[in-house]
Order: sequence, then C-alpha cells, then structure tokens
Amino acid sequence: MTTGSPPHRNAFPSHLLGYALRWWREVRQLSLREAAEAIPMDHSHLAKLERGERPTPSHVVPHLDRLYKANGQLVAFHTAIAQLDQSRGSTPEQGFPFTAKDEDMERRRLLQIAAASAGLGALGVAGEPVRQLLDLSVSSQHRSVEDWELACADHLHAINTWPPARVHDDLLVDLLAMQRQLNTTDTAHAVELHRVTAVLAAFQASVLVRLGEPGSALRWYRTARNAADLSGDLDLRLRVRAHEAEHSSNGLHDAATTLRLIESAQQIAGATARPSVGQASLIRAKAKTLALLGRHDEARRTLQTLLDLVATNQLPIVLGFWEPSDVRVHVTASQVLSAAGDEAGASHAQEHVLASNPAGYHVPVNMRLHAALCTVVNGGIDEGIQQAATAVDSLPKTYRNGMVMETARRVLHAVPLPQRERPAVGEFREVLAIAPGTRA
Repeated sequence: MTTGSPPHRNAFPSHLLGYALRWWREVRQLSLREAAEAIPMDHSHLAKLERGERPTPSHVVPHLDRLYKANGQLVAFHTAIAQLDQSRGSTPEQGFPFTAKDEDMERRRLLQIAAASAGLGALGVAGEPVRQLLDLSVSSQHRSVEDWELACADHLHAINTWPPARVHDDLLVDLLAMQRQLNTTDTAHAVELHRVTAVLAAFQASVLVRLGEPGSALRWYRTARNAADLSGDLDLRLRVRAHEAEHSSNGLHDAATTLRLIESAQQIAGATARPSVGQASLIRAKAKTLALLGRHDEARRTLQTLLDLVATNQLPIVLGFWEPSDVRVHVTASQVLSAAGDEAGASHAQEHVLASNPAGYHVPVNMRLHAALCTVVNGGIDEGIQQAATAVDSLPKTYRNGMVMETARRVLHAVPLPQRERPAVGEFREVLAIAPGTRA
C-alpha cells in the first residue's frame, strides 16, 4: 500500500467536475487547444481542470457550457458540487487524519448527491460522466474483445431499428470508452481493439450520414480507415473503404470522387487477392456509383461481375458489412436496374429482397423508391412521383433519415427538366422540403 499524505477530501469533487468537462469537450470533438483558445485560457491549465488537479473557477463554467453546447447542464452540475462543498465546509474538522476509508465513503456520497442534484440527464447521455466514474470505482478491468464485439452487434441492431438521433449518442459513448482503453492497453491487445474501432467508427459515420452531417461523417470514416489500416487486416481495410463509398452517394462525395475512392481501394487489394467480402463490397459500391453517373452499361457489367463472384464463392456473413448474399446483391441489382429503366429486372430484385425479410426499417422503403425511380425513368412521371411520396409518407418523420431522403431525391432528379413544373412534382418537393428553384 502506498504511504504518504492522506488523500485530500476536496480532490474528488474536482475530479468529478473535471471528468464532466472532458466528456463534453470530447463529445463536441474539440481538442484541448481549440477549447482553451475559445475561452480563452492556456490549454495546459484547462488540462489540469479536466484532471481535477485544480478547482474550476465559477466564472469559467458558463463559457465552457456555451462552447460545448451543454444547454446549462455543466452550470447546473457545477452549482450542485459547489453547494455540496459549502455544506461540507460548515462541518467542524475532525481531530484525526482523513483516511482512505473516509475518502471512499466521500466518493460514494458525492456520486449519489451529484447524480441526484444535477439529475441523471444533466450530464449528457443519461449522466454518462457519473456512470463512467461509477464504473471506475467498482472495476478497473478493460472490456474484453468479445464484449466489444457484442457492443458492435447491439449498435448495428439499433441502427436498423431506431431513429439515428437516438443511436448517435450511445455509439459515441462506446467510442470514447474505446479511446481510453486503447491508450492503456498493451500491443498484443491493440490489434484486436483497432479492428473493433474501425467497425464502430464506420457505424458512427453512417449514423452521421443519416443525420445529414457529412463533414463529421467524413472525419469518422477517416478514423475508421486509420484503425483498419493499423489492424493489418486487408479485408477489413477494403470493407471500411467500401462502406464509405456506399454512403458517399448521400452527400459525402460526388459520384466521380467516390469512383476514385473505390478504384484506389481496389489497388490496395491487388490483382491476386482471393475473393472476399471486402472485394465484393467494393464491386457492389462501384456498380451503384456507375449507375448514379448514368453509365448504365458499365454498371450492368459490374453488377454481373458481382453476381459471378457471389455465385462461385461462399462469402461469410460479416456483421454490418455483408448479410446473406441474396439480400446485398439484390439490393444492388434493384438500384442499378431501376436507374436503367429495366422494370422487369428491377421488380424481380425487389421481390427477392423483400422475401428475404431483411434487417433495417429503411430497406422496404428503399425498394419502393427504386420502383418509383424506374417508373419515372420510363416516362410515368405522375405515377412514379406518387409512388415515391407514398413511400416517404409511410415512415414517421424521425425515421426519414438522410439516406432515405437522398434516395427519394433521386426520383425527383430523374424527372426531365421540362416536366418539373407538374403539380405532382411540386407537391413532392414539399414532401422533401425542397423549395422550387433550389438545388434538389
């Protein structure tokens, strides 16, 4: 046991508040230097506040609250701790040293009062700083790789089930926890954690795409690529890049840039690499991107390459990247053939997808939007637009994420310019919240 000065009984309140300050800064993806310059304050001093080495001055807290967009929650928490300190200060000092047992009792009391005073929702996501401090007080063990893989499965289920705004914060909490574990793990375990990080970061990027935040999504995809590269897993490197390419059509990159991204990833794979989920995913992304560029013959040929690869190779199911091959391949076929106006082929693909009972509330809606696109491409403007409007209306507003709405906009884009003044098109613009004359 370490000997020396007894623990300072005021240390833990500063530690608790400092942890909350750091948590909110990381949620807003600000560096220490960026946050300190905005206050302003020397970044080394802010670091000491976050570590609980210095009490946080009361005049600083409102500035940090505004900077971190905490909506008064940091101020409320600081007030609760200050009031607690005052009540403790009015108690006569005992005539014996403050022991480690006293410190442990004080920690528990502070946590209980802080949670009750500030409210479990007053520290971000369900009182996350308080919860993490409680975790630290009862266990110092890292989460196992198996536990992290279970977390990935849970987050994927949430993405497929819940509105993206509800999923985002829970994912971010685990990403912050992973960052801290990576900082203290040994090299032997780091590789596996990098694999998990790549998956979680890609999931977070896809949620941000759904929330209409392309800039943040691109940064998370960069993190996902870096983590995949550090893992040394070639197929994961390809899967993450394909994941980004497939989501790029929703505002991340223009189609030409996406195509370059795919071709660059294919160079990483090399010509002699054996068929894998990563390779199949890149081919899938390429077929869809070529269709968006209007290069329909090339898109069809690329789709056929995908069909041949799947027919001759038993690809494994990979959580979040490759479901049973019929679903992934036929979703791609639906998009490619609908964009080309191949009604029979697209309809067959859509029927196959729906019969497979795919995961994800967005999949049936997207199949209906693909069908609407095909109708418009073949000249049925009013009918196709009505199909698309009905598909969008079938979703509650909280589920109309950026990816679904971008698929709906493709139906609008397919309407020839001379036909865009039709009443049905105008009404569909209102459904998509696009004002006439603006870029759809």
